[in-house]
Amino acid sequence: MCSAYPVAGGQYSWVAILAPRQWARGASYICGWFMLIGILAMGATNNFIAANFFIGIAHLNHPGYAIERWHTVLVAYLITFFAAAFNIFVPSGLNKISKFVLCWNIASFVVCVFTLLATNKEKQSPSYVFSQFQNFTGFNASYGAIVGLLQSAFGMCCYDAPSHMTEEIKNARKEAPRAIVMSVYIGAITGFIFLITLCFCMGDLEATASTPTGVPIMEIFYHSTKSIPGTSALTTLIAVIGLVAANSLMAEGSRVIYAFARDHGLPFSKTFSSVKKQVPVNAVLLTVIVQMAFNSIYFGTITGFNTVISIATSGFYLSYAMPLLARIVAHFTGKKIHLEGPFSLGRYGVVLNGLGLFFLTFFSITSTFPSVNPVDSENMNYTSAAIGVVMLISLVTWLTTGRKRFTGPDDEYMLDVGGTVDAAATEPKAE
Repeated sequence: MCSAYPVAGGQYSWVAILAPRQWARGASYICGWFMLIGILAMGATNNFIAANFFIGIAHLNHPGYAIERWHTVLVAYLITFFAAAFNIFVPSGLNKISKFVLCWNIASFVVCVFTLLATNKEKQSPSYVFSQFQNFTGFNASYGAIVGLLQSAFGMCCYDAPSHMTEEIKNARKEAPRAIVMSVYIGAITGFIFLITLCFCMGDLEATASTPTGVPIMEIFYHSTKSIPGTSALTTLIAVIGLVAANSLMAEGSRVIYAFARDHGLPFSKTFSSVKKQVPVNAVLLTVIVQMAFNSIYFGTITGFNTVISIATSGFYLSYAMPLLARIVAHFTGKKIHLEGPFSLGRYGVVLNGLGLFFLTFFSITSTFPSVNPVDSENMNYTSAAIGVVMLISLVTWLTTGRKRFTGPDDEYMLDVGGTVDAAATEPKAE
């Protein structure tokens, strides 16, 4: 889809193009809201995680320092401001920093893995890593396994990021899908190896989970290296990745706001779709405000912020599922669609789309389940309520302004949903 329709709107644009005409605009509008909330919540979550790494380093080096929740929020604010400043004043550096973080990511992976394996003298046994099952949820083993899988689902978001930058990428039909595919391959290989390394080098599980730094991976680093400077150095490698990710999520979030506003999907669309020196400054500022608002929830309640983390995943997954559903419905209703481009799934597309839809639907449903038993007001999973709020917002805005003003694509054969006509993809399919 990204190869055939390289447009900043991404998922919601593809829904509008692929879905049956009678419900294309409405479905596209709902998809746009889920995508928007998912991206903004993910940005806030990333800033929160990066803030925890920096604060964890401070606590490790100064054990007398008592970590407070408001410290984390303020550091997250600083990261948000840094990302906004970079996006507004150094927009030309976004491409360069993306190349930098790829090299940094791989180098950090190599350094962390080899350091842990070389310094850890108390490694876990292969049977512990590959066959031992520990269930602390209070539910049965099957339910516990599903809860465990949900943790990995969080890491399988944001693959759509290149699609939202396509209007700023040369040869976007080829380069954007390539970036998506490469991120999956690199992430799968490095992530699996890193996870196995952490499992072998992990000490006591409860001590790791309850570390005073608030960052379990730092406890694994310290358990292996027995060195505060060494642990700080390894943690800094990861913290830098979080800092750069804040830039990327700021760029992605602002481009989605810009694209959605350009199609009159938001209140004050003219304001948020304006561009100054090739940068959607107002969209960046709105991204800052929403990310800070999400982070501010942590001031008052941990449970509330956990819901922000959950809606980040659910918002992405629902926005991923809707284009696949639209593609499948279009196939079985006989709607003629154009998915030609350098990257094509060919005749296997519908089958693979069906498998993807099943996966996304399963995780979207199970992500609303509570993770521990017994369930009370403090550990309850409020993701379903958050999804309901997003649905309510999209419904209210649709009834008040969206159904009259939201344009969607000018035509199903156009690539730019904002009104700039661009002929449909004509490049031959990849063999």
